[in-house]
Amino acid sequence: MSAIVIDGKQIARDIREEIKNEVAELQQQGFRPGLAVILVGEDPGSQSYVKGKEKGCEEVGIYSRVIRKPDTISQAELLEMIEELNADEQIHGILVQLPLPSHISEQAVIDTISPLKDVDGFTPINIGNMLIGAECFLPCTPHGIVEMVKRIGVPIAGKQVVVVGRSNIVGKPVSMLMLQENATVSICHSKTENLAGITKQADILIVAVGRAKMIGAEHVKPGAVVIDVGVNRLEGKKLVGDVRFDEVKEIASHITPVPGGVGPMTITMLLKNTLEAGKRAAKAKVL
Repeated sequence: MSAIVIDGKQIARDIREEIKNEVAELQQQGFRPGLAVILVGEDPGSQSYVKGKEKGCEEVGIYSRVIRKPDTISQAELLEMIEELNADEQIHGILVQLPLPSHISEQAVIDTISPLKDVDGFTPINIGNMLIGAECFLPCTPHGIVEMVKRIGVPIAGKQVVVVGRSNIVGKPVSMLMLQENATVSICHSKTENLAGITKQADILIVAVGRAKMIGAEHVKPGAVVIDVGVNRLEGKKLVGDVRFDEVKEIASHITPVPGGVGPMTITMLLKNTLEAGKRAAKAKVL
């Protein structure tokens, strides 16, 4: 029997409806959450992502400000712009679209964003708070994965979770979040020996390596939940994941498609973080 294909688009729509209702309540109190996105250069992928964020903000009622700058902007100018947004009371979330030109340090940019407005969840303070389970803004894709698994009714506590990939953006943080949900977590990477032997132990298998169709049926335990985070464009411009979808869906219990699985959750969790930042700012203003 084929796996249930997880509809990330529908789950994202449901969450956005919840966000929209909360934003409307805040607006009735005279307060509107605001997100600023800085786009440096003209990378087509980045431009597409930023358009998606603009559309998402409009959909749920969040104030959106997109600042577009040429790739000749200096690091000092960019950091000064971020500092201005840190002090801007209309803006509650700041996102600098990555990647950046080679002459700009991504870490310096991330370090300059106020942790109170870091809705991407990338600053060292938010990452550190996530690690110890304290209140923070969670990285959007890992947060979306955990939320997706919960919303399809799959229990996490006590389960074996295997994460393939150890990036700072997905692999490491999703491992920590699954650990906080009381799963037993293993992390695999390019140096892992006997990869299939480890991944076949997974009740929940999360694949985030950026290698097209790397994971096949031989890597998956029958009945496992398979979350494919990869987005790879083949020569014919077709988008595929890190998992060989057609063969894995025949043995998994649930599987995410690419596109339409994890992708829609990422921007949705960014909107959720921006809402939360706005709620905290509104509460601080009242106090």
